[in-house]
Amino acid sequence: MSPMDPEVEEPQYEEPEGEDEDAAAEGGEEDGAEGGEDADEDDEGYAVVGGATEVKLFGKWSFDDVEVRDISLVDYIACTGDHATFLPHTAGRYQKKRFRKASCPVVERLALCLMRKGRNSGKKLMACRIVQHTLEIIHLLTDQNPIQVVVDAIINSGPREDSTRVGGAGVVRRQAVDMSPFRRVNYALYLLATGAREASFRNLKTMAECLAEELINAARGSSNSYAIKKKDEIERVAKSNR
Repeated sequence: MSPMDPEVEEPQYEEPEGEDEDAAAEGGEEDGAEGGEDADEDDEGYAVVGGATEVKLFGKWSFDDVEVRDISLVDYIACTGDHATFLPHTAGRYQKKRFRKASCPVVERLALCLMRKGRNSGKKLMACRIVQHTLEIIHLLTDQNPIQVVVDAIINSGPREDSTRVGGAGVVRRQAVDMSPFRRVNYALYLLATGAREASFRNLKTMAECLAEELINAARGSSNSYAIKKKDEIERVAKSNR
């Protein structure tokens, strides 16, 4: 075409509105079908992993078969149901209200008892690591669920009777009293942690090894355990003060 020829506009065709709607509807159906397939695939993927929801301590030790054999301590040793955790680190505010720490998982309470003497204050990750190694050692030595061994050790280590000071004005004597279930659990954890700490001090044995040995002896009721010896001594003194 020469430059002098007049410009010819190209015809523009408009598609009818109905066809656009049909095409959009078809596209929506295709997207919906694809989305449905993706959802089915996702559901299948989740179904495969569905069995992994069981709560196991450190991903290894089950809480299902753990049993508290002392009926008076069932409410104060938190190791079943909602108290089952993957790690002994729940970051709960258990000191804000009286008796709230009874709902703290018992393995976490054991870890907290290890954070004593100023140089260990606040080192909870170190305490959790010690507890993890302790449970592994207990399983190797006893071939039992280590959580059950910990629970049995706490039950056996808590004194059932203690003596208190009664009187005043210069006349003071000691009177035997029964110990509440909650204090029994608290005292047992204190004695177990103290015995393990003293055994590992200036020793080649690691803290985890000493704690495992202490827990195993206490669970068996052996007098080789520091906690069992102290418990017997407290109960003997209380008996003489009745």
